[in-house]
Amino acid sequence: MGASSGDDEDLTDVQIKQLLKNAEDRLTRLAPMYNTAKGASVVETVSESSLLRPPKLKTCKIAQPYVTLNGAIARVDPSRLLDNRQRQLSGKPRKVEDPVIVKCKINKTKNSTAGTDWYNLPRTNLTPDLKRDLQLLRMRSVLDPKRHYKKDNGKAKAPEFSQVGTIFEGPTEFYSARLLNKERKRTLVDEVLAGKESLNRFKSKYDDIQSAKTSGKKAHYRALKEERSRGIPR
Repeated sequence: MGASSGDDEDLTDVQIKQLLKNAEDRLTRLAPMYNTAKGASVVETVSESSLLRPPKLKTCKIAQPYVTLNGAIARVDPSRLLDNRQRQLSGKPRKVEDPVIVKCKINKTKNSTAGTDWYNLPRTNLTPDLKRDLQLLRMRSVLDPKRHYKKDNGKAKAPEFSQVGTIFEGPTEFYSARLLNKERKRTLVDEVLAGKESLNRFKSKYDDIQSAKTSGKKAHYRALKEERSRGIPR
């Protein structure tokens, strides 16, 4: 061990360079053998000039700074703070709105319809005519005693979203389902009251209710007296 250490110390720089060169030559000769061997690593020699060569940089336009120094004073370029569109808007009067009011407006427009699932059905505009039509629909069992409908036990409440339309008959229903102009009315109540049968039924129903209400009162005895004076048997 001592002898080998002494030999290493006696090697000169020229001898060390020669040994490194011999090793590099041996690696160069054995490189094809390493490449053909399966699973062997490939030994590549990299020149010293390629390691020291810096990469090429892409030259492009460098952005100019917003702030420039004029001696000890920093100045800002005002032309770069705003573009032309913003500069034009800054010279005009601006309308400032309360964010709470804006949010309420957005919610109001958003809730003005029932949504796309219900074909954007508008909110109900409860006019007096529509209110009477809805009352008539709830009391439709009175119109025809021979028809029976499901009783509505809930409270009389108008729908939140609804729309009123007009049904137009098709060309094949010209004689079967066509209404004449004099039979067309503006509201559903007007159409019902225009029918003679329903009107007579309403009158008889009204008379029955009034006779039951006035039974045993002055009007009842007054009517009874008039009938006796005329000789009408009761």
